[in-house]
Amino acid sequence: YRLKERLPSNLGEFTVPIGIPEVVREGSDLTLVSYGSTFRVCEEAADRLEALGISVELVDARTLLPFDRGHRIVESLQKTNRLLVVDEDVPGGASAFILQQILEVQGGYRFLDAAPATLTAKAHRPAYGSDGDYFSKPSVEDVVEKVLGMVKE
Repeated sequence: YRLKERLPSNLGEFTVPIGIPEVVREGSDLTLVSYGSTFRVCEEAADRLEALGISVELVDARTLLPFDRGHRIVESLQKTNRLLVVDEDVPGGASAFILQQILEVQGGYRFLDAAPATLTAKAHRPAYGSDGDYFSKPSVEDVVEKVLGMVKE
C-alpha cells in the first residue's frame, strides 16, 4: 500500500488462503486485528508497545468475506481477553462488521474482560482530505494510545 518493495521471487506461486487470518505476532495482553493498509501501522505500534512491556497478539484478518472461517481470532481472545480492531474505513464501516463477526457470530464476547474497541478513519471523506488521506487514517500513535488505555482498564 503505497510502499515500494522488491517483487517477490515466488510471484505467481505464493497464495494466501481465503478466510484464514494470520497470527503474525503472539501476545498475551490484547488481540489487535487489522488488515490492508493499516496493518503496517499496527505492526509498528506493536513494536512500540512491546518496548513498553505490553504484549500484543497481532492478527492480519486478510479477508472480510469470508471472514475467519477457523475462528482463530476467538482463539486469540481466549488468551488475551481484550480486542481492538483497526481499519481505514469510516466509523461503523468494516470494523463494525469485524466486531459483529467476532462477537456475535463466533461468540467471542464470552472471553472479553473489557469492552472491545475499534479505531477507524476520522468521520469525513478521506479522498477529499487536504493531505490525500493520510490525516484521516489511524496513526501508530493513535494505536499505541488506544491500546494503553485499554490495557489499563
